[in-house]
Amino acid sequence: MPNLLAGTGISGFMERYKVVWVYAISLAYILLNAYMVYKDLYYSLAIPVLLVLLYFYFTRLDWILLLIAFTTPIAVNMVQYELGAGISVPTEPLLFGVFLIFILKMFYKNDFDRKIWTHPVSIIVIISLTWMFITSLTSQIPLVSFKFLLARLWFVIPFYFLGILLFRKTLNIRLFIWLYAIPLMGVIFYTIAHHSTFGFEEEAGHWVMEPFYNDHTAYGAILALFLPVFVGFTFSKVYGRTTRFFAFMFMVILLAALYLSYCRAAWISIVATLMVYFVILFRIKFKWIAVITGGLLIFFFMFQQQIWDVLERNKQGTSGDFTEHVQSITNISTDDSNLERINRWQSAFRMFNERPVFGFGPGTYQFEYAPFQLSKEKTLISTNAGDRGNAHSEFIGPLSEEGLPGMLIMLTLIIMVVTYGIKIHKQAKTPETRLISLTVLLGLITYFLHGTLNNFLDTDKASVPVWAFIAILVALDMYQNKVSEQ
Repeated sequence: MPNLLAGTGISGFMERYKVVWVYAISLAYILLNAYMVYKDLYYSLAIPVLLVLLYFYFTRLDWILLLIAFTTPIAVNMVQYELGAGISVPTEPLLFGVFLIFILKMFYKNDFDRKIWTHPVSIIVIISLTWMFITSLTSQIPLVSFKFLLARLWFVIPFYFLGILLFRKTLNIRLFIWLYAIPLMGVIFYTIAHHSTFGFEEEAGHWVMEPFYNDHTAYGAILALFLPVFVGFTFSKVYGRTTRFFAFMFMVILLAALYLSYCRAAWISIVATLMVYFVILFRIKFKWIAVITGGLLIFFFMFQQQIWDVLERNKQGTSGDFTEHVQSITNISTDDSNLERINRWQSAFRMFNERPVFGFGPGTYQFEYAPFQLSKEKTLISTNAGDRGNAHSEFIGPLSEEGLPGMLIMLTLIIMVVTYGIKIHKQAKTPETRLISLTVLLGLITYFLHGTLNNFLDTDKASVPVWAFIAILVALDMYQNKVSEQ
């Protein structure tokens, strides 16, 4: 529309008025900044950055999501002792901003693609959030549970619901993967360099990735999550030589980092995922998988006493030697890490027995499990203070916090994701869709398997890529007929 005020005195006045305001605001900022620097306060230096971010929040939310992907691997957890909470900077403030913008847009302009709400995976996600809300109302510590629910919302809404829209374009899928992986390489180089100063000792390998990851299990889970993607990028001819070369370099670095992480759960998840890959590759029918699984379960229950006797005779502790470290996986007699995990699980089962339907409330396990420990099951690393983490399982944790429905919802979500992932791979319209669906699915399977022994979905390090990978599969399922090689 042409400017109706052009050529009039009013137009000239308005132009001068704008210029005056620009100069006035600029001068005010310079004076404020000078005063703050004089007082050794440098917060005002961030104002231009905040204004630019605010502009992109309202105009290019997709760029904000990709920025979050880039910053997540290098985010650092800042603990606020007065509030008894921690926040991952800058990731979680950025995620919370996306969450608020989403709520505002839904309130003032409800134009979100309704097909996303009705997708079967989305329905399970919504049921999960709804049940989490209900169990927060019945929680033993409602404040903790509602904080936990809020944190889950600012992970799920940006990288699942908005992520589905972001990943309609295959270009954005590739961008997300590379933008997450590049700073992850930086963290790996830092970790290996730090680890080398301790002679790559196994014990040091548990914490040398700090402050970017709180321990080697969280670090190993993410390495395992991205490894299938870069293996696929390396050996597929979907992409050109340059892309495959860099993918190969990333794959080698991930393998080296995974080995040096000494994370046994991550190693197990990779081996098990490789078996799943062969099942998909050779199109082994579900009935044969069910028969083999059933046979193994029958064998276990028939000879469980003998199996436990064998396991209890294993005294091999964690070690810098790869073979010995692998052998320590089944040590349930002297390995404190394994025994403490069993202690946490047993405590969670006792909590479930006391409150089987609603549980103790989301996020409350670490504050409630201490009285449910038995002295004979405690280890040297046990605590009553509620300051050493959670139930060490993405399934047993919800069982104690959200009751049996919470665990069943989680299992249903995983079954749905795997089912749709396989379907997308089989019905893919393009080679790239086939590649991405398979590698992303296998990456998720590494995390789901790892989730039997640890749980990290309450952290940005795991939640951002895991929910994004699920969103990628749903986006391919909903829009794959429209997906083009972009």
